[in-house]
Amino acid sequence: MADEANRAAFMEIQGRMIELTAKLKQVQTQMRNKEGEKKRAFLTLEELRPLSDDSNTYKSIGRTFVLEPKSVLVNEQEQKLKDSESAIASLQTSKEYIEKQVAEVESNLRELLNQDPGLARQIMSMTVM
Repeated sequence: MADEANRAAFMEIQGRMIELTAKLKQVQTQMRNKEGEKKRAFLTLEELRPLSDDSNTYKSIGRTFVLEPKSVLVNEQEQKLKDSESAIASLQTSKEYIEKQVAEVESNLRELLNQDPGLARQIMSMTVM
């Protein structure tokens, strides 16, 4: 009976670990995307700043380019930069929280395997398909 309970507990912990790992990968992907947006906004700002205020600047909307004042484009890029930075900070907090959950699940798994060495041997003898 205890063996079945330990096996069920292992399956639950394993499912939780898979779920948390997927969430962590998703957050890391979102962070990479936001880092790219931030870098593009920064580089665009670096190119816009040296231009004179009366230069013709164009904003891309789909496959169309619309004439916009330089100040509008600079403001948009600065806002994108700020939004990306705040999103990255938020995602970093989420990442740290998920990493703590992963560590907790790992310790639960270690504890379970230390309690039942027979379960550990069964798991080690399984073949991965």
